[in-house]
Amino acid sequence: MKNNLLLAVGGMALLLAGCATSHNGMVLDSVGPDPASNVNPAVPDGSLLVYSAYEVNADFSSRDTHRPEYSAYRILSADGQLQQVVNNNTDTMLQRPKQVALPAGNYRVVAEANGYGTVTVPITIAAGEITMVHLQGGVAWPDHPAFDQSNAVRLPDGEVVGWKSPVAMR
Repeated sequence: MKNNLLLAVGGMALLLAGCATSHNGMVLDSVGPDPASNVNPAVPDGSLLVYSAYEVNADFSSRDTHRPEYSAYRILSADGQLQQVVNNNTDTMLQRPKQVALPAGNYRVVAEANGYGTVTVPITIAAGEITMVHLQGGVAWPDHPAFDQSNAVRLPDGEVVGWKSPVAMR
């Protein structure tokens, strides 16, 4: 009887742990810069702006302890080598995400997405352009009707993450 109870409790614990982490490891389609953006040919690098999910725990050393902060994320090369860990906070009063300059090319962003846990987003960085990734949820895109199934990368709930990259990563 004792063994049956132990097995039942252990099975429930595994089941609950599986439910809590069911979204971790999700890989989205490749995100690139806005196709209608103005390219600055004088700038050899591109840049990345990631609106990751907000931090769960309060940071009492921040400028405003009541304002949410974006969670840190990692930038990997296309072959999976760690390039950079980004503390995604500008430490300004507005507490915007940090803009990161990167050489043109393909990368992977590993970040927290609101409601989905850790996700991997392949990205394309183009010279003189900004690639934006929105994982915090509830974004009001300025030109939302322009997004359709062919040019938007979305989370499973339909939230737009960014513009689909014209150069698909493999």
